[in-house]
Amino acid sequence: MKSLELRIPPPLIALLCIVLMWYIQGFYPLGWLTAVWVLPVAILLALTGIVIASAGAAAFKRAHTTVNPMHPEQTSRLVTGGIYQYTRNPMYLGMALVLTGIALYLADLSAFLGVALFVRYIGRYQIGPEEDMLLEKFGDEFETYQARVRRWL
Repeated sequence: MKSLELRIPPPLIALLCIVLMWYIQGFYPLGWLTAVWVLPVAILLALTGIVIASAGAAAFKRAHTTVNPMHPEQTSRLVTGGIYQYTRNPMYLGMALVLTGIALYLADLSAFLGVALFVRYIGRYQIGPEEDMLLEKFGDEFETYQARVRRWL
């Protein structure tokens, strides 16, 4: 379904997944996730996600290239340093970590469906088209980067 490619802003997808997670919780409660250690781990995951996503956005700003995921064709340069030497998609990875933290907080197996849907949707309808455009625009330089750095981690 090419019609969904680069159409919905990734933060909105993450927000929709949070709403879904909230509404479907309760189907498969995980009692062991109510232990005292879960809340600090959930908060740590969410904060780590925010830091990783922010580092990715800051690297784009420093490189004077677009942060707008809806228009990857406006990319002016390939950013491969900083956080981008560990993951090609720190902003999406950060969002996925925040969602994972929320799923832990909700202590319900069904809430993790939101994380899975986010990763699947972003991979297919956002990252794939972005990478196609970057390959077209930067050629061998992007191919080399792709071979060296993983998509997520």
